[in-house]
Amino acid sequence: MQDNPTLRASLTNRASLMSSFPPPAEGQVTLANWRTAPFNRWAFHHVREIVPSADIPHDPARVRPLGTRGGGLEALRIGMPDGASSGLGDFLEATGADGIVVLHRGAIVLERYANGMNERSPHILMSVSKSMLGLLAAVLSAQGALDVDRLAVDYVPELRETAWAGARVGQLLDMRTALAFDEDYLATSGPIVEYRKATNWNPLEPGERATDLRSFFSTLTQSNGPHGGRFSYVSPNTDLLGWIIERAAGRRYSDLMSELVWQPMGAAEPAYITVDRLGAPRWAGGMCTTTRDLARVGQLIVEGGAWAARQVVPTAWIEDITQKGDAEAWNAGSFVPYFPGAAMHYRDKWYVERGVAPLLFGLGIHGQNLFIDRKREIVIAKHSSQASPLDAGLIALTSRFVSEVRRALS
Repeated sequence: MQDNPTLRASLTNRASLMSSFPPPAEGQVTLANWRTAPFNRWAFHHVREIVPSADIPHDPARVRPLGTRGGGLEALRIGMPDGASSGLGDFLEATGADGIVVLHRGAIVLERYANGMNERSPHILMSVSKSMLGLLAAVLSAQGALDVDRLAVDYVPELRETAWAGARVGQLLDMRTALAFDEDYLATSGPIVEYRKATNWNPLEPGERATDLRSFFSTLTQSNGPHGGRFSYVSPNTDLLGWIIERAAGRRYSDLMSELVWQPMGAAEPAYITVDRLGAPRWAGGMCTTTRDLARVGQLIVEGGAWAARQVVPTAWIEDITQKGDAEAWNAGSFVPYFPGAAMHYRDKWYVERGVAPLLFGLGIHGQNLFIDRKREIVIAKHSSQASPLDAGLIALTSRFVSEVRRALS
């Protein structure tokens, strides 16, 4: 889609999108444009109106309360890309924030919304969905239903002739398989576009036959080295892990996530996840939650995976995320330029900035974030509708904001 400055200017105000009945053609959000700016400002918290989805129910009788108190964060100053120091509002605008919730010791110390969002609006997580799937894998592993040391094709033998032959479930969790797949978010053709069509995220071209995610997996036959090597960020690894989890447990992902994570952790609202034409979820990026409930996920991890006398996620798994990642695998991977100078690893679908007070986080394209500082009991949940899928400058700016929050609340 070519950039049209006139159209972009006319749609700067969110009210121009999907307004009036019917909306004017230039303000319509469709399957063809929903992930591009400025249409994503509306689409990212109306995803189920564009893509089919499956509910992830919460338990209204078991909602974790979030108190509120002052934290002094309204006065934060954050270094901007031009070297200037700007306030909170400028930071939120620069990073396309739709919603942000900061918790300190379980209480809300900052909460802001924009672009029509509010505390009850579910917003897409993009690849923070991967981190959520990692927590579900933790629960099933503790129950004995999932063995991370087994081969992936032991659970899904249909894929024995693909690049995943020989890969273990744990290597899917850590993004260390040898699957050759170019995850170019700006590509207009090739495997990633076919992948999106298979997941119901892109429209089919005239005359194209409908596809589905599980069938698409059989086309991924190219390898680029041995399994267990460098960190290689490939979203289909996570989608395969989701299929394995359903096979291992014999139940649908949406039911498992609801029963084993979403309800027991005290979510205040239902979540949902996009599905393909045969009902397979987009495990790698399609989960949608409120910003407050995303923060509740972080608080669960701060408290060692337990809430209200119930161990939801095993504490040992959280410690494994923090301590067992491979720094050499990270340093050999392609994400190092986004975090220059940082001591990092990736483990069980979570990023970790190593140190005396490790920072665990989930990261999704277009500015989706969940940051967790367990030592200081800080959680930062942020939904955004940034124009670019991955913007190194905005990632750096967000990192500076996180550092300032940690400093202010320490």
